[in-house]
Amino acid sequence: MLDFAAHHLRSRALTPDPKADAFVPELDALDAEAPEAAPDDLASEPERSGPQSAADFPDRPLSSGDLDALAQVILKQLDDDQAQDVVVIDVRGKSPLADMLVIASGRSQRHVSAVADHLLRALKDNGFGRAAVEGLPQADWVLVDAGDVIVHLFRPEVRAFYQIERIWSAEAPAAVV
Repeated sequence: MLDFAAHHLRSRALTPDPKADAFVPELDALDAEAPEAAPDDLASEPERSGPQSAADFPDRPLSSGDLDALAQVILKQLDDDQAQDVVVIDVRGKSPLADMLVIASGRSQRHVSAVADHLLRALKDNGFGRAAVEGLPQADWVLVDAGDVIVHLFRPEVRAFYQIERIWSAEAPAAVV
C-alpha cells in the first residue's frame, strides 16, 4: 500500500497537475492508517555500515614515523603522476583537523581525477586504508582526507582563484586601508 503512495507521489511530481493541491482520497486514507512514529521506532532503523560521524572513527593518532611514511607515499605518488606545483604545509599545532596539508595542481580535470584515483589506490596498497574523497566527479578541486594528511588537488585556474596556501602562510595579510 505504501508503494502505491510512493508511486503516486512520484508520478505527480513528474507530470504537472493543475489539481495538485486537490483532495486525494487514497493518500488521505494512507495517512489515517499510518501510525505515528514513536522514538523507539527510530531505533529499529537498519544499521548503516561504515563510520558515519567523527565519533565513529578510531582515535588513533599516527606516530611521527607513520606520518612521515604517509607523507612519503603521498609525495611519491604525486611525483609519479606528474602533479604540478606541489606544496607541503605543516599545520601541527595550528589545526586539529590534520598535521599536514599537501596542495598540488593537475593540468586538466582528467589529470586531477587520475592523480586522485592513483593516490587513493597507493594509500590503500601501502596499508593506510581507504581515504575519504570529495569532489572527484567534477575534478576541479578534489580533497583527499588521509587522516593526518589532507591533500588538495586543483585545476590551475581553481587553485589560483581560491589560493588556499595563503590561509596557512606565516606572513600576515596586508592591511586594508
